[in-house]
Amino acid sequence: MTDDNTPSKKVANQYERGYDYTKYWDNRDYENAAEHIAIRRLLKGNHYRSAADIGGGFGRLCILLRTFADKVTLAEPAASQLEAAKEVLAGTDIEQVQMQADDLKFADGELDLVTMVRVMHHLPEPSAEFAEIARVLAPGGTAIIEVANYGHYKNRRRHKKEGKPLPIEPVSIRTVKADEPDAIAFVNHNIDTVVGQLAAAGLQLDSKLSVSNLRSQRLKKALPKSVMIAVERITQKRLAKNNFGPSIFLKLTKA
Repeated sequence: MTDDNTPSKKVANQYERGYDYTKYWDNRDYENAAEHIAIRRLLKGNHYRSAADIGGGFGRLCILLRTFADKVTLAEPAASQLEAAKEVLAGTDIEQVQMQADDLKFADGELDLVTMVRVMHHLPEPSAEFAEIARVLAPGGTAIIEVANYGHYKNRRRHKKEGKPLPIEPVSIRTVKADEPDAIAFVNHNIDTVVGQLAAAGLQLDSKLSVSNLRSQRLKKALPKSVMIAVERITQKRLAKNNFGPSIFLKLTKA
């Protein structure tokens, strides 16, 4: 369960607190490549009229999305991230707009494709965000939503050993006490619960992938990046059935 002090909403100014999210991706080439592989695989070469990356930070995935859509918008709540995106996305036609995931500045049915990656771990209760994604998607539109997976292999093994079922509610993974009353949440989710929440919003699951299956500092030190990426390509689909990895990518269609 989430703790009582965890806010229910993503805080817009989370990255205005002296934290440079661009630095987070230093030495995370494997994770970045794994997510690119997953998106390409899920979109399968389809092309879209209009797309948005929700909570897309400094635009890390937007250039990839532009190869799949005529128009791409980076929809990000933090002004500092949008400032960083100016350099990352310089020379592109990708629009950058400040907005919250639970209050998207798009018209009903305006988008054909929505992605939301590395946002769910800040959303203990994502129903409002899912409703907004469903609202802005056109009928038959596609959403790709990444979920921080509590039921990954290590946790499933531990719970089985302890004779305890996996929780169906989100679980706080904060390792230190929040230093501010509005500190942003850090949670992992039960994938089945999330799929049910998405269905309630009108977003039906098409397929899923298990992503970053080799996310381990020990493996990074032992294996060349090229080997890790090759294994990732092989395992994403195979391990999805059992929700093996720490990150599950869901592809959904609006009814």
